[in-house]
Amino acid sequence: MHGEYKVPGGKLVVVDLESDGGVLRDVRVAGDFFLEPDEAIEAINAALEGAPALTDSAGLAALVDAALPPETVMYGLTSQGIAVAVRRALSRATDWNDYDWQLIHDGPQPVALHLALDEVITQEVAAGNRPPTLRVWEWSSPAVVIGSFQSLGNEVDPEGAERHGVTVVRRVTGGGAMFMEAGNSITYSLAVPSALVEGLSFADSYAYLDDWVLSALGDMGIKAWYQPLNDIATEAGKIAGAAQRRVAAPRGGAPAVLHHVTMAYDIDADKMVEVLRIGKEKLSDKGTSSAKKRVDPLRRQTGLPRETVIERMVESFRSRYGLAEGHVTEEEMARARELARTKFSTPEWTARVP
Repeated sequence: MHGEYKVPGGKLVVVDLESDGGVLRDVRVAGDFFLEPDEAIEAINAALEGAPALTDSAGLAALVDAALPPETVMYGLTSQGIAVAVRRALSRATDWNDYDWQLIHDGPQPVALHLALDEVITQEVAAGNRPPTLRVWEWSSPAVVIGSFQSLGNEVDPEGAERHGVTVVRRVTGGGAMFMEAGNSITYSLAVPSALVEGLSFADSYAYLDDWVLSALGDMGIKAWYQPLNDIATEAGKIAGAAQRRVAAPRGGAPAVLHHVTMAYDIDADKMVEVLRIGKEKLSDKGTSSAKKRVDPLRRQTGLPRETVIERMVESFRSRYGLAEGHVTEEEMARARELARTKFSTPEWTARVP
């Protein structure tokens, strides 16, 4: 059995093993990490040898920690990362390079249609009707997208939204409200088979699915990191928030994961605070006193046009995993339009948590 795991912000960990009689056998840990002293790698392998195959990640990490020589130094490697690679080997998880990825980057669409497309495309990936897909959004009008479980009244000022012509919609994923206008945000969605995150905890899957973005930002001179549970941050502040939804497998298919992210490129903070009700508790939680300081635009950090930032992100993904040009099929678009009309555009859905 073979498992791989890229430690967020670190290096690749590879584990090969056998499972014999419900225990781990012939465990071999490898990767492009740095480890001192040399004998530490043998201590890791020995610690995992004979461990029950049902041991969870925390238990496996504890075995590794207990076996390491006192002077051990790990760089780009963690005991938890080793444990995750073991769990992925046992669950026969897939890797990014196991798939033929497809890119969808169409023209501006209404926000309700974007939300519907996320749902339909992920369902199609689960059904095996389309490959794993990276989709970049473009906006036809300003919008606020609130999380699945947020209170509409607590999050949005209806007078401010009406004054600025902002459409308010609710997505199917959790997390916080996002304010978007054409040209000021970068939003993308990943629709992936659940096998890609097999063996990962819910929290780890967030960092794993966005590790490529950290590399892309690094290529543009931005040192970014994942801030649990669902933020991407830099020294200048938060620049992105992520959200996920698991999609059940249809008959004959396999489960899939919808993972979408909104990144701040050039937010109009004055307008944002007139539309969103950003409470003092949320501001204090972020360690700031002003909503304007919470969202640091990518435009200022990169000095690049929004279109160039997107192009470089896409090229970074393509260079790592391959990425073919794709499109939304007529059947997918028809389903999405109907879903946008009957669900995402309805007051009943938007105000389901008043």
